[in-house]
Amino acid sequence: MDVKISDYGVFEDKKFIEYNVFGLSENQMNYLDDNLVEETKIEDEFLKIKMYFDDELYPFQSDVAKIRIDDFISREEIEMNVFLSSFLEDMQ
Repeated sequence: MDVKISDYGVFEDKKFIEYNVFGLSENQMNYLDDNLVEETKIEDEFLKIKMYFDDELYPFQSDVAKIRIDDFISREEIEMNVFLSSFLEDMQ
């Protein structure tokens, strides 16, 4: 499984991150699409997940994040990968 952030920012006064998740089987994509509470959408060979954050939990708001955004994006992609991997364990 490979997780990539495709977009992030503010939409209608809500902070969000949009992830594209590649390398999932059709069953895994359907399971995540059906069971995650976040906005999800299956697009061809990947799953799109859009998460909204409260101000204090948004990972890209600090001054350090603005300077080292690539590091923060990489960390967020890794954290989402770990979360989805553990979530998929419940599928079996």
